[in-house]
Amino acid sequence: METQQQTWQNMNGKFFQNSITQLVEEAIIREQANGHRLKVCVGSDSHVYGDAISYATAVVFIREGKGAFTFIRKEREIQSISIKERMLNEVNKSVEIAYAICSVLDTYGVEMEVHADINTDPDFKSNVALKDAMGYILGMGYVFKAKPYAFASSNCADMMV
Repeated sequence: METQQQTWQNMNGKFFQNSITQLVEEAIIREQANGHRLKVCVGSDSHVYGDAISYATAVVFIREGKGAFTFIRKEREIQSISIKERMLNEVNKSVEIAYAICSVLDTYGVEMEVHADINTDPDFKSNVALKDAMGYILGMGYVFKAKPYAFASSNCADMMV
């Protein structure tokens, strides 16, 4: 699966050679051994730079009451697409990762949310993709969060894109 071959890094720029499923399982084992209760949030963001779109997908581990840490994947595509298509590409990248890690999360009893960098206010351009994104994420059986509650995409991925 292509998802497994992507290069992941942390917020400090350290790169990892392991697949995201391996990184997630190792992190869960380590954190639970230290007594932390975890929740994972997956979200993506993008920025347009001329004829290129840069994407970042974040897998955020929240330690209940003890902070958080993140794994990030960056991608760059040369294409010109509508705002709606770009928002749905972000959601697809998040769902792809959520799907890749969900069995590991289920094994260890870790909850997951999928965050969409889409504004719930119709006055914002990204809102054109809200219903489609929500339907896709909920249809896959995941918990859906949009702005202003979608910090994995609108904060963590945004900082790295």
